[in-house]
Amino acid sequence: MNITRDIFYVGVDDHRIDLFEGQYSVPNGMSYNSYVIMDEKIAVLDTVDVAFCDEWLDKVRAVLGDRKPDYLIAHHMEPDHSANIASFLLAYPDTAVVASAKAFAMMKGYFGIDFSAGGVVVADGDTLSLGRHTLTFITAPMVHWPEVIVSYDSADKVLFSADAFGKFGALDTDEEWACEARRYYFGIVGKFGAQVQSLLKKASGLDIQTICSLHGPVLTENIGYYVGLYDTWSSYRPEDEGVVIAYTSVYGNTKKAVERLAGKLRENGCPTVSVIDLARCDMAEAVEDAFRYSKLVLATTTYNGDVFPFMREFIDHLTERNFQSRTVAFIENGSWAPMATKVMRAMLEKSKNLTYTDSTVKITCALNEEGEKQVDALADELWER
Repeated sequence: MNITRDIFYVGVDDHRIDLFEGQYSVPNGMSYNSYVIMDEKIAVLDTVDVAFCDEWLDKVRAVLGDRKPDYLIAHHMEPDHSANIASFLLAYPDTAVVASAKAFAMMKGYFGIDFSAGGVVVADGDTLSLGRHTLTFITAPMVHWPEVIVSYDSADKVLFSADAFGKFGALDTDEEWACEARRYYFGIVGKFGAQVQSLLKKASGLDIQTICSLHGPVLTENIGYYVGLYDTWSSYRPEDEGVVIAYTSVYGNTKKAVERLAGKLRENGCPTVSVIDLARCDMAEAVEDAFRYSKLVLATTTYNGDVFPFMREFIDHLTERNFQSRTVAFIENGSWAPMATKVMRAMLEKSKNLTYTDSTVKITCALNEEGEKQVDALADELWER
């Protein structure tokens, strides 16, 4: 696939995979993206997952024809992008590897070989001339590994963005970019918002007309839309107004309170009410919604003097990713000693800029008239008519 006259896509689609990184459901598979720049000198940008070595090398050969590559650029050392470095160098032994110093150290750890001998170590602002194309390298530590670099081609105005702007899903699947990119971002990159902000600041002066990520489609239109979403996500601002109600329920009584709250919010005109059963949902999608919307209700039972395990897992996912700048409310249920709100508040105590509602809901055994009044008051505080 031609991206520009001289830049070619040589990535692969993976439909064998069920869990990306061993935890994220990917029903539409994954893409592992790799690119070739054909110029006076030739650069191959990144490799692919080890399972697709032969398919990838065949695609590279088809683009190269009788020519040999001069450079192999390793933007990111995660194995779904770097696993075939050694295999590539067996096929093209005269190729110089281009990477950050930390990436070369990781290569030695993965392959037992010091590829820096004869390689090119690049740092922030370094350039590599291929002829018409000149790549400028930008360090992007912790987006989302410490060795990451991105590169910008000034000739065709292309940003090779490593895992930034990536998404779940193979390229032969037609689906909306934002949904799976958002789930990917908050699942994998979300903890490192400050580092993403730093990268966006470094790249803000570039005339970017195309973004080539290591996962997902090549982005060629409305670049400001994608950059804008990344700015919103990485600054932890709510993307949309709405209320997420994440709950666990053992015998259905907490669920009744949640259903009443959701109904009242909709009656009040709340534009989005997302109700999530944490015991049955895709946890990554629950995390995605919590970061997407402006308000979050946590509803759970007291369980062994703590909270129900799926609620604890959910809050751990949020705090691990620096959940902040939201309005939070609580619904707790306890037959004899309700403790859930106290526990959840403690779990969130290090989260920044959270606003807690004055209204809370405490259920003792089952939802009664007093509990219904508390639910209605909470609905009015979260979203007034």
